[in-house]
Amino acid sequence: MSDQLHQHEDGHHHDGGHTDSHSKRVEENAALPDVNLTPKAVEMVRKMRDKEGLGAEQGMRIGVVGGGCSGFQYQLNFDSEKEGDRVAMFGDVRVLVDEISFPYIAGTTLDFVEGLHGAGFKFDNPRASRTCGCGSSFSA
Repeated sequence: MSDQLHQHEDGHHHDGGHTDSHSKRVEENAALPDVNLTPKAVEMVRKMRDKEGLGAEQGMRIGVVGGGCSGFQYQLNFDSEKEGDRVAMFGDVRVLVDEISFPYIAGTTLDFVEGLHGAGFKFDNPRASRTCGCGSSFSA
């Protein structure tokens, strides 16, 4: 038994520690398993929050509202956590999604792109059956 234990420590101790820190990160984002922010999006949310003088307790709320040229439109704004919100942490950036919006944006990656037509947040939603050129409107 002690030989097995010793071998386990030698062969897997470092990997085990790495897995533990990875598990912790997964748990942090467990409430929003299907919503992701690219590193660039996280950086821009942080810059915008700082520019507006908001504290880390203020989160970026990602929501969906009716309208737009394809039926639904994404909405981004800073807000405090409300009852029923799903919350994910990306470093010190808190992301909030209400229960009604979540099914529409599950699987979505929020990116920040800079191009010839300006810069802004872009939603990559694999569940959207139809999107439009503006990148902020879709149909489910």
